[in-house]
Amino acid sequence: MSYLVELIKPRTVGVREYETPEPGAGEVAVHTLYSGISAGTELTSYRGTNPYLEKHWDAEAALFLPGQATFSYPIDVWGYSEVGEIDALGDDTTGLEVGEMVWGMWCHRSSAVLPAERLVGHRLPENVDPLVGTFARVGAVALNAVLASGACVGETAVVFGQGVIGLLASQLLVGQGVEVIAVDMVPHRLELARKFGATPLSAATGDLGVAVRDLTAGRGADRVIELTGAYPALHQAIRVAGVDGTVVAAGFYQGPATALALGEEFHHNRVTLVSSQIGSLPPALRGRWSRERLHETVIRLCAGGRLDPLPLVTHLIPARRAAEAYELIDKPPADLLQVILDFRTPKRS
Repeated sequence: MSYLVELIKPRTVGVREYETPEPGAGEVAVHTLYSGISAGTELTSYRGTNPYLEKHWDAEAALFLPGQATFSYPIDVWGYSEVGEIDALGDDTTGLEVGEMVWGMWCHRSSAVLPAERLVGHRLPENVDPLVGTFARVGAVALNAVLASGACVGETAVVFGQGVIGLLASQLLVGQGVEVIAVDMVPHRLELARKFGATPLSAATGDLGVAVRDLTAGRGADRVIELTGAYPALHQAIRVAGVDGTVVAAGFYQGPATALALGEEFHHNRVTLVSSQIGSLPPALRGRWSRERLHETVIRLCAGGRLDPLPLVTHLIPARRAAEAYELIDKPPADLLQVILDFRTPKRS
């Protein structure tokens, strides 16, 4: 038997068993080693604040509309940061081998059968820790936001929120010659940002708009990436941007935007506000980039030592104790960053 982690109702996580699947023609059976938890998107489902739980997302019209909600409890299709080992190949499956380590998205489940084509290019290099495979998706979110910012060598970028995605974004920006100012409330996160080459700035530091101008010879930030998903932080992100600066709103914002005052710096400084979401790429890049390329780039950068996610892993929790993991993320200790579910169990039953 295999098992999966499901959300039964808000703040109630369970584990459900199911028959271990067998691969058919052109399919691959994978047993999961690790699955990363998204402290942003998944937590909105855990808390019951995700708009998909209240409204219908019409993908064709690209609108949230009244009617039957897109998702309803129980939810077993969450989790999109998995790494595992190929256990078996179906008939007529080529290009993959039993025993290979692969990364991908198949939810928080101990076993999965996937079309082989979904794993093309998803082999984890032999020199890479399997835990790295759980960062393909969150790394892609960070990379997408960095690309959306348009940051250039020698510019100053401020990254609001030094959680997992923020720290990855800070590393990516530093690696391309951008001066990075990392903003957060948590000293542990700010220290990590400093080690990655960013200038740490506590969110509790007086007037952030003034502080950033003091650090940039009065110019303000060229680019700002906001990743907390909090409207007050988005307002501050707009304030720290210089005249004609760009702010990338990459957090998953919940509820009405009561903290924004768009008639102030946004209006007077002609700040460009850009949305970044992993469902698509910046318009100028769509001809040559894809979500798959984002994921593959993250893994390649990790394999080459140019992006290091392993210091962000703070909690490795057995998957059958997933309820404890989500409780921990819901009320995080100061040192919490990436929580990963550990599925390492006997391969087949």
